Amino acid sequence: MYDAIIVGARCAGSPTALLLARKGYKVLLVDRGAFPSDMAFSNHFVHQTGTAKLKRWGLLDKLAATGCPPITADYFDYGAFTLTGSPPPAEGGVQEAYAPRRKVLDPILVEAAVEAGSELRENFSVQEVLWENDRVTGIRGHGKNGAMVTESARITVGADGMFSTVAKAVKAPEYNNKPPLEGSWYSYWSGIRMMGWHLWLRPHRVIFAYNTNDNLTLIGSAFAARDLPMVRTDIEGHYMRSIAECAPDLFEQLRSCRRESKFVGGAIPGYLRKPYGPGWALVGDAGYQKDPCTASGITDAFRSAEMLAEAIDAGLSGRQPVEQALAGYEQQRNQTALPFYELTSQLATLEPPPPETQQLLAALRENPEQARRFFGVFALTVPVQEFFAPENVQRILTRNHRRVSAPVRLSARR
Repeated sequence: MYDAIIVGARCAGSPTALLLARKGYKVLLVDRGAFPSDMAFSNHFVHQTGTAKLKRWGLLDKLAATGCPPITADYFDYGAFTLTGSPPPAEGGVQEAYAPRRKVLDPILVEAAVEAGSELRENFSVQEVLWENDRVTGIRGHGKNGAMVTESARITVGADGMFSTVAKAVKAPEYNNKPPLEGSWYSYWSGIRMMGWHLWLRPHRVIFAYNTNDNLTLIGSAFAARDLPMVRTDIEGHYMRSIAECAPDLFEQLRSCRRESKFVGGAIPGYLRKPYGPGWALVGDAGYQKDPCTASGITDAFRSAEMLAEAIDAGLSGRQPVEQALAGYEQQRNQTALPFYELTSQLATLEPPPPETQQLLAALRENPEQARRFFGVFALTVPVQEFFAPENVQRILTRNHRRVSAPVRLSARR
């Protein structure tokens, strides 16, 4: 009997196992894959808030030691102008984001979970979620070419992504669903000169680029949902033409650089799932998924892993009834996730910003401190509702009007 069985050992499952094991719980961590290994589709960006989690868990130095370059500046190119700046730091003064390859990041998380005392089974396929008296009691599955085994636990956690076996077995209700709103494809390139997180934002197109491990740069192109059938007929052609049209300077660099991988990408829906029930819980993409255009999936997985581990500890230790503690986990998750989920869904349409947003973005060029806070929204260091509150928007626009007016009056005096 385990205290917790966690199905899925990547960016949500391993941190949950790590945190529970450090609290003294007996944890079984299983994954159908083996480590190290890459993910089929992951933009693998870790915003400052996620980096702060790694620092608190004692894992940031291990990530930095892999040679993955830190990202401290953002460049959002809107065509007529570019906003640049660095977001406010996360907890503990953390100012760096990172974009490690999953074959680098995931083993760090898995090894930390094992070092904390979790039992790991790789290449383990969960075939069934077990029930007793309407309560989940464990799993049945097998290792690679192995016999079927049954394992029991006080709680079974699904950290197994969008197609979660656990979520499907418990029929976790979904809400706030969104269809695929855009699709993106990326590849790795060598020989690119680049610093920071770069976005080229155009109507119905976005180009994104940043450095990762092995002196490589991830470069991707996103397309509006309406264009995806056409794009899928010639991904490479549309990818390159989009870069040439939206980011000509980058395209010129690519002409003398080398693409080092195949194209990876696609389009995914958004949803929130009820993340708990009798004997079970969901974390990471198994419980909450949004469009990848804000590159915050890993950061959200880290945050929800901490929330869930605290809730499980509160329930299993007897400080709260388990159901009450897990209900609090859902409430806390939604309180932090929903505003950003809605913002991400709006941005994912790739529609041109409405006039009022264009006015706000233009004003930010003359307001470096508020521009930092704007970037902080994406780094998850500034709450969406705080930055876009009407009174804050009005302050930005009013200050910009004064700054624009002042030089005119000074010029007239001269």
